[in-house]
Amino acid sequence: MFDKVLIANRGEIALRIHRACREMGIKTVAVHSTADADAMHVRLADESVCIGPAPARESYLNRAAILSAATITGADAIHPGYGFLSENADFAEMVQDHGFAWIGPSPEHIRLMGDKVTAKKAAIESGLPVVPGSPGAVETAEEAKTIAAEIGYPVLIKASAGGGGRGMKVARDASELLEAWSTARTEAQAAFGNPEVYMEKYLGQPRHIEIQVLGDHYGNVVHLGERDCSLQRKHQKVLEEAPSPALNADQRAAIGKVAVDAMKTLGYRNAGTIEFLYENGQFFFIEMNTRLQVEHPVTESITGIDLVREQIRIAAGAPLGYTQDDVIIAGHAIECRINAEDPETFAPNPGKVVGYHAPGGLGVRVDSGLYAGLSIPPHYDSMIAKLIVSGANRTECLMRLKRALGEYVVDGVKTTIPLHQRLMDVPDFQNGAYDIRWLEKFVAGDL
Repeated sequence: MFDKVLIANRGEIALRIHRACREMGIKTVAVHSTADADAMHVRLADESVCIGPAPARESYLNRAAILSAATITGADAIHPGYGFLSENADFAEMVQDHGFAWIGPSPEHIRLMGDKVTAKKAAIESGLPVVPGSPGAVETAEEAKTIAAEIGYPVLIKASAGGGGRGMKVARDASELLEAWSTARTEAQAAFGNPEVYMEKYLGQPRHIEIQVLGDHYGNVVHLGERDCSLQRKHQKVLEEAPSPALNADQRAAIGKVAVDAMKTLGYRNAGTIEFLYENGQFFFIEMNTRLQVEHPVTESITGIDLVREQIRIAAGAPLGYTQDDVIIAGHAIECRINAEDPETFAPNPGKVVGYHAPGGLGVRVDSGLYAGLSIPPHYDSMIAKLIVSGANRTECLMRLKRALGEYVVDGVKTTIPLHQRLMDVPDFQNGAYDIRWLEKFVAGDL
């Protein structure tokens, strides 16, 4: 096992990784920008190293600075968390080339799944169901017309190297196609430095269902059930729950087996999440995240398996130690992402936290580095906390979540807590009757 792990991230996920390491008897190294000098994970780590000024490109994306910090502190391994460099195959290779263990999947798998065109091809070859669409990149307007006619309108044009909704356009009929294709390419070039786009059938009212998988170095792979991440705004997840209200046990077992078989075919190692759109009883692969997910705590809550601990064990060469039959899914869990944003306009609202009180009680977990007196910097993602609540069933979970949201106090900055409180009283949400476009309509007052 490792003696010392460098955590190449910040905020709640850095603190989450630190806690897992501490429980395993592993020392931690926190890296931080000048803006995060007083962050909780920096205060709690065994060692800390400032790696640059506030802008992420000069600190948390500074590969040389991170590797230098690992060298001078004598770290054995580097955990990238999520975001920043977590899905950068070149960085993963650099980590290994410099003699450190990379706590994540192989650079080859990160690279394979990081490009949506190659990821879709790999998904097809490994037996995952995919949305009907182009076999690869759509290079010309004429090719776009031909493919759209074959799969039928409406169609979705997506950036191959994309994410977060950038480089993504819908054409509802032939009159909208060329403008959508051209705009998507322009946005893709501006956002990712790569204009390549591909095309898929646009699904009307799908849910976003993802399967958590774990694989070790010995060919063992298990899935830990699904998460429903359908409540999204501008393609960004707002609330996640597990299990999904839309699936039954047979559907869960079936798609789980498909996911496990695919990962065995690929020889996948460490934690990963396979994301699907689900509509009318059918699953369609959309992408794979080769890292730990923001929403991993809901899976931990219903399985009792510490995903960060498993990541570390696998990276250290340990086998999983259990089979699929040993994975028991029990109860229900919901995670609310708490952002430092205006709950009406969603404008970021960084600033100083002047008062803080986290909810507690049975089945309530808060992943956050907040404390009274902390200044939330404006340079990074606005998510400042995750409230995770679990119960014996979904009804109990919802009642507990409503109570916990009422207890949560963050003074000094605006947060999205009021948005989550509003959701608790909406019949569609209470009944689990929502899809990936439901929240946008709710926020806009169109429901």
